[in-house]
Amino acid sequence: MDERLGIAGSGTIACGLAKTAAEHGDVVLWARSEQSAERARAKAGGATVTTDFDALGEATYLVEAVSEEPEVKNPLLERLAGVASDRAIVASTTSSLSVTTLSEFCAEGRFLGLHVFNPVPKMQLVELVFPDAATQETRDRSFALCEAWGKTPVEVPDVPGFVVNRLLFPYLFSAVRLMDETGIAPEAIDTCMKLGAGHPMGPIALLDFVGLDVSAAIADEIGTEVPQRVRDLVAEGRLGRKSGQGLLDWSR
Repeated sequence: MDERLGIAGSGTIACGLAKTAAEHGDVVLWARSEQSAERARAKAGGATVTTDFDALGEATYLVEAVSEEPEVKNPLLERLAGVASDRAIVASTTSSLSVTTLSEFCAEGRFLGLHVFNPVPKMQLVELVFPDAATQETRDRSFALCEAWGKTPVEVPDVPGFVVNRLLFPYLFSAVRLMDETGIAPEAIDTCMKLGAGHPMGPIALLDFVGLDVSAAIADEIGTEVPQRVRDLVAEGRLGRKSGQGLLDWSR
């Protein structure tokens, strides 16, 4: 891998991306606190983990990988623009936000959306979303980087949810509504879709795997109705697999 990757963030996507990329080249991951850095060191493979933001300035390809909230992403993108070298590309792992809007906080010609999927080491697809101002070099280097990771990059339009989430989340939440309307067990819905449609994971389990809070945020962005059951669970802190409880019980 010709690029030196810098990742801003220490959550699941950030660590999964670091672990994947570290098998192919140099990776530095920035965490906000030493506690977050310690957790990331256990998950990020051969990546260098630091709390020194300036260390990201040595990267040729920077990736913002924090929570799906503009108030979190926008200031971080501005900070990345401040340390990025003239040649560095800056990308966001946003799963639903407007890449064109995000690019206003960074160098538009060297910015893109780089939507990887969880778990990053296993999922092959990367959705690449380029604002109109993106240069050909930005496009070429982004495709080459994804291919160096062994991924399949696909350029998709800058519309809410891009392709996968725009099509996926209406289906996922329709499964919750079916459960509420009929009383069918969530495990039964998942079994039907796994065995009948060949899906590797049922829609209820997938919502919990993504996180109900994240799922609701994506649905809001793409204009999909979120069932009240999901809103209530998020308010209770029952966010899915990561909290041990969601639409399913993950504590066992």
